[in-house]
Parts: sequence; C-alpha cells; structure tokens
Amino acid sequence: MIFRKRIRLLVGVALATLCSLTASGQGYLKAQGTQLVDRAGKKIILRGMGLGGWMLQEGYMFRLSNLGQQYRIKAAISELIGPEKTEAFYARWLNNHTRKIDIDSMAAWGFNSIRLPMHYNLYTLPTEQEPVTGQHTWLETGFALTDSLLNWCEANQVYLILDLHATPGGQGNDLAISDRDPSKPSLWQSKANQQKTIALWRKLAERYANHPWIGGYDIINEPNWGFEDPKDVRGTAEKKNIPLRKLMVEITQAIREVDKNHLIIIEGNGFGNNYEGILPTWDSNMALSFHKYGNFNNQEAIQKFLTLRDTYKVPIWLGESGENSNTWFTDAISLMERHDIGWCWWQEKKMGINNPLEIKVTPGYEQLLAYWSGKGAKPSAAEAERILNELLENLKLENNRFHPDVVDALFRQVQSSQTRPFATHQLRKNTVIKAVDFDLGRQRSAYFDTDSASYHYTPGVNTVGNRGRQYRNDGVDIEREGDRYYISHSEAGEWLQYTVQAEKAGTYQLSFRVASPGGTLSVDVNGKRVVKAMPLGNQGEAWSLTPTQSIRLNRGVNTLRVYVDKGGFKLESLHFNR
Repeated sequence: MIFRKRIRLLVGVALATLCSLTASGQGYLKAQGTQLVDRAGKKIILRGMGLGGWMLQEGYMFRLSNLGQQYRIKAAISELIGPEKTEAFYARWLNNHTRKIDIDSMAAWGFNSIRLPMHYNLYTLPTEQEPVTGQHTWLETGFALTDSLLNWCEANQVYLILDLHATPGGQGNDLAISDRDPSKPSLWQSKANQQKTIALWRKLAERYANHPWIGGYDIINEPNWGFEDPKDVRGTAEKKNIPLRKLMVEITQAIREVDKNHLIIIEGNGFGNNYEGILPTWDSNMALSFHKYGNFNNQEAIQKFLTLRDTYKVPIWLGESGENSNTWFTDAISLMERHDIGWCWWQEKKMGINNPLEIKVTPGYEQLLAYWSGKGAKPSAAEAERILNELLENLKLENNRFHPDVVDALFRQVQSSQTRPFATHQLRKNTVIKAVDFDLGRQRSAYFDTDSASYHYTPGVNTVGNRGRQYRNDGVDIEREGDRYYISHSEAGEWLQYTVQAEKAGTYQLSFRVASPGGTLSVDVNGKRVVKAMPLGNQGEAWSLTPTQSIRLNRGVNTLRVYVDKGGFKLESLHFNR
C-alpha cells in the first residue's frame, strides 16, 4: 500500500510540474563538449533502465537458453498451442510486460531514463515478406507501443531512448540479441536490410522529431561482426569497421533530413566497444555508447573510453550493463559517476534475482521447460495454454517479486555506506528472524562474503557472487529448500548484520537453526563480542537448533553481527526468547 501511495504521489507531482519544466528549458538532450546537457545547458547524468524482454525475448531471460532466439521460442509455443493462439499470446505479452505502472515505479525508484530495445518486426515487415521489393510496409503495433511508452515517460519526466536492438536481418553473430535467423542474410549481407534499417530510423525520427522527452536514438545495438576477418565472429579485433561506419553515417543523414533536435548514439563493433576506424564523429550532436559486463570496476577497465571522450570531445554513455551482484552494481555505478558518465542497467524484469523485478517460475512453467529441454513429457494443448496464460499474468508488475536490495544497490548504496534494515525485526517473547533477512547495504557494511561478485570476463577470476541465486542479489550465498531459504557455503571470516528492535532492555536467549558438520560462530551486539566461537554441533545435513546463549540487548534499536569462525554450515534462522 505504501508503495502504491508513493507511485501516485510521484505521478501527481510529475503531472503538475511538467509544463513548467518544459517551459523553463528542460527538454532535448544535447552533446556539449564531453557532457550531455539539457536545452538550458545543465549537465545530465542519465540513470537508466533497459526494457529487455518486452519487444524482444532472449532465451536466457526466461530460462530458455536452449532455444535462444525469439523466433525459435515462438515456434516452440506454436507447436504446442497452434499459430492463432500463439499470435494472441504475443499480443497479450506486449500488453502485460511493460505498462504505465512499470514506468511510474522506475521513476519512483530514481531512474531518469528508459532505454527501449526495439524489434524491427513490430514496425515494419521483414525484407523477404515485403509485397513490393524495395518498399517498406509500416506496422502500427510498434509505433503505438512506443507512443504509449513515451506518454508514460513524459508524465514522469523520464527520458526515453530508442534502441534498435534487433535490426532487419540481425547485426551480429550473437543470434539471440537480435533474433537473427542464420539461414537468412544478415544486416551486413543484404543491401535491402540496410535500406530498411535506414528507412525505419527516418520514419521514427519523423514521428518523434518534436518530442523533447525522447532522449536520443541508439541506432544499432551491439554490432558483432567480422568484416575483414570472418573468423572474428564477435568483431572485437576489427581495425577498420568500414561497413559499420558507413551504415551509421547513412542512418544519421536520414535522421537529420527530418530531425535536427535529437541526440544520436552510436555503438562500436564487438558489442559496442570496438571503435577502431569509426571515429571521428560525423555529427555535432552525438554520443558514444559502450557496454560493460563482468570485468573489474576500476579506471583501467574504462580508460580507453575516457581517452576517446577526451580525444574527440564527445560524451560517452554506459548504454548497457548489469547481470551481476549488487556489489558489482554499486562499484560499477560509483565508477561511472566519479567520471560524469551516465549509465543504463539491463534489465527491469526477467526470471532471476539480479533485476528490480523477478518474474515468478511456477510448477507449470517448469513443466514446459522440462519438455522443451527434452527432459519431460509434452503437455496437452489445453494444459500448455493454461501455463502460458499463467505466465502472461506473472509478467505484470503487481505479480512480480520486487527486489529492494537491487534498487538500493543502484542508488542509495552508491552514495552511502550506511545500512538499513531489510525487514522489521521486532523482538517480543518468542521471535524468529530469517537468516536471509540481514541488513541492506554494501559489502563490508551490511555483510561480508569472500565471493561477492562475478568477474567472468576477467581471465583467472572465477567468483560468482550468490552461488544459490535465490531470494536476494547480495553476495551472500542463499539456497532454497521447499519454501525455506537459508545461508549456504559459509566460510571463515564471513559475517552478517541484523538490526533488531527490543521492546524491553534485558537478557534474551539466542539460538540458531543450522545444519552443521562442525562449524562455529561468534556474535557481536552493538560492537561488543557477546558470544565467542560457539560450537554448532556435528549433525551434518540435519537441521537442528543450537543450545541457547544469553545476550543482553538495549531497549530500542540494536545491531547484531553473526561471524563465521569455522565455516561449512548452513544457517536458516535466528531464534530469540525472553
């Protein structure tokens, strides 16, 4: 209820002030030297979120990596329920996945920009399906969805950045990100696909030329193609990138025929990061995007982009990042903002914990996954339709799991090392606190875990963060057993902090529900050691309560830290009795 009231309040303020903000100069983003500024010349740090999974499904988002591209997912659904019902499913998907409540919520959390990953086939027909060769059939579906999204962004004073995520034919060898069918010509192998891409951007620019809450045009997402060397499938080693530069120049020229207002954002080859042969820029209102995943968060990791910014006097933007732990999120954003670089996270919702919203996985959906992976029986058409309808309802924000720890890491923790309670722990006569409900905050402030983030793109570094990938996205390892969550993979030196409120000062009896092969732990209360190297027994995988320990608490707020002296045990809950 508080969450909904906050959204209504935010929207009311947004609507009341929109006209005055526009009149006072808030509006088109512009490149001014190495910074992005509004029409009044005020520096803007974009703090954005990408709407992955809405117009373009990638298999991993829905535990369908074995299917990969959207056209293959669609074919698998059609095989179960038929083409007509599949079309109805996708229409409802577009209506349910992203709605006004999503944009209202993101604005309330602190985002000032949204990146829309567009699939071209919602705006125009594939080249091979055009009734007249060389002409372009325009489809209202994509434009209408974009219009609605723009209205919701405008109501919240949030910039909307249009991102062509799936180009005609597909822009790379990573097939899922552009829904590419490798049996057909790619963007780079077909002049007709290139012409359609140019025409689509001209159409979009013509439609939105005078809309100040369009933040810019991100013209080709993550090109990854070997132009000189076909074996360079990711395009990371290309030295000239002539076809990529040529097409981006032509797109820019088409946009400028109808739109002189909006920022144009370009991405290099190699998933946005290889700018060899592409610069200098060819337009005065342009920014460079780079993407960053799973590497260290130090200046060395971004130095080449800082050098490009200073050499060519052009703004840079972290146009896509995320898919990691909260520790990595906070460190990456802190690095960006120290260097006046805006950022856009990936993504608002999917199946998994490392986004603000998590789409629930039901037993029925598990049944579909088993069938599609060859490990289960084929459901009937009626059963498959029921499961898919259930999924459509679970797409809606009100049916998602909200992860406040992710939002806290993206915003508050960037600015503050202070901790906050994850849940209210009011101690009465008998109180049980779930071990997984430790405080919100940074690594080394709310908890310490020896493995708190993934650096999977750094050779020789094999950390993973939360190994169980359950419940919350902090670096602490959390697993699930039925409807219970517990801390796993405990290691010596790790600790968890809990903020508790005692109704009365006095002595409390504290015990722990553990499964232990012989671990020990210690407890601090308000900075003082009160339990030292407590043995947890040697019951192996069986769950049991430890003997009680007497601790004294102050009336009101107390801070407890539970330290792992000897690890290997699982911790499910803390039990207080008075």
